[in-house]
Amino acid sequence: MDSKIAQIEFKTASGKPTSLSDYGDDKVIMVVNVASKCGLTPQYEGLEKIYEKYKDKGFLVVGFPANEFAGQEPGTNEEIQQFCTTNYGIKFPVAEKIIVKGEGQHPLFELLTEEKPLATMKPGGSLEAKLREKGLISGKAGDIMWNFEKFLLDKKGIVVERFAPDITPEDPMVIHAIETALKKS
Repeated sequence: MDSKIAQIEFKTASGKPTSLSDYGDDKVIMVVNVASKCGLTPQYEGLEKIYEKYKDKGFLVVGFPANEFAGQEPGTNEEIQQFCTTNYGIKFPVAEKIIVKGEGQHPLFELLTEEKPLATMKPGGSLEAKLREKGLISGKAGDIMWNFEKFLLDKKGIVVERFAPDITPEDPMVIHAIETALKKS
């Protein structure tokens, strides 16, 4: 995995520098900005399910806690790890808390949103309208809308799909994209 995205350094929850390429070549990776106090937080369960289902085929989920959306991830890195393990039995890596939107945006999310500026929206979904109505949509075009936006990277580290936050990990669109990416060499 030698893409620019795969080489960007971030830190594990314990503060160790790493990058997506450190997780190995020939992996399809789903990068997700996560939060523990969001209405979408139960998606952790779905993320763990798809990770468990496809991990032996070369699939990985990496969660990136972020607090940019209504302060829904106030915890420390240690508290976040404890929450993920205790409440959802998470076995996929959850990195150190970072900034995914706005001032101080981590370079990984800067490049992810640059490479795939538009997310696939949930057909008939109302999340964006609800967020707009409450004045919670801000930033520039291409910014992450909310917690649990999902980016799917192929085995070369290229962003092949981006899913809106209200599209669940088990949605047939997501499963199809994962299976398609896993089949490609």
